[in-house]
Amino acid sequence: MKYRQLGKYGVRLSAIGIGSWLTYGMGIDDKMAQKCIKTALESGVIFFDTADIYNKGEAELSLGRIFFNELKIRREDVVIASKCFWPMSSNPNDQGLSRKHIVESVNKSLKRLQTDYIDLYQCHRYDPYTPMEEICRAYNDLIQQGKLIYWGVSEWPAENIDEAVSVCEKLSLHKPVSNQPQYNIIRSQIETNGVMESCEKAGMGEVVWSPIAQGLLSGKYSGGVIPKDSRAAHDKMGSFMRESVSDKTLLAKIDKFKAYAESLGFSASQLALAWCLRKPNITSAITSASRPEQVIENCAAADIEFTPEYEMKIQEIFA
Repeated sequence: MKYRQLGKYGVRLSAIGIGSWLTYGMGIDDKMAQKCIKTALESGVIFFDTADIYNKGEAELSLGRIFFNELKIRREDVVIASKCFWPMSSNPNDQGLSRKHIVESVNKSLKRLQTDYIDLYQCHRYDPYTPMEEICRAYNDLIQQGKLIYWGVSEWPAENIDEAVSVCEKLSLHKPVSNQPQYNIIRSQIETNGVMESCEKAGMGEVVWSPIAQGLLSGKYSGGVIPKDSRAAHDKMGSFMRESVSDKTLLAKIDKFKAYAESLGFSASQLALAWCLRKPNITSAITSASRPEQVIENCAAADIEFTPEYEMKIQEIFA
């Protein structure tokens, strides 16, 4: 496993991270989740990402049980990231990025994860109804209290990232250190919409989600055929993939991509991950795995030396 510094900040993450959206606490049971996490740890993964909204707290509960009840790992051996923003109940204050919601969300996440602190806590989306100073001060106070070590954002536009950094600099507050955007070969908007540029300017690292496009870039859906044991076949885990799996033009491009990856001696998933990691500011690519063998396959991508020739060919395929 390779490890990368989170932007300009001192903490290091594994180049391949493990996420829990639609999987742990939802799509797969704790027994299989434990096998995946144990395999990840044995493969050198130290970065694990979750969020309170993932199956309404069940993903955090699952990770807490597996880490500290089943595997009994040392807390300092992992970097745990979580997030808040989305409504967790019908309570009008149980959503957004108000100081009230951030503080209460952090306290609930700590309990579910069975830990005294969270390494990285991110704003799951931008909240236009809460003043930026309120958001920044809330995170600063939680860091001062020792409940969080770092804070960051997820899916924020460039102008809001710039504003948060500016407010923190003006008020001498702890600045956001990370951004968690969607990023993969077929959805690479952060390269052109100013987000990557804003993060680089601020010294923030990118911890990207969906680097294999929820498994689409693995090439397993050739011709629109959905394997029975795949994510797309699952009632819950496949709910966000319906449209993509029926896009014959896209699937034909992915078939070419898979053939190219295999000609190089890689799987399509590995080359897709290596494509993401080619950018120095991408600290970690957050993968999702429902079987241990997927974890092993994905982790091997960290060792691929991505070349300009690879990039040119992939650009040609997906033009």
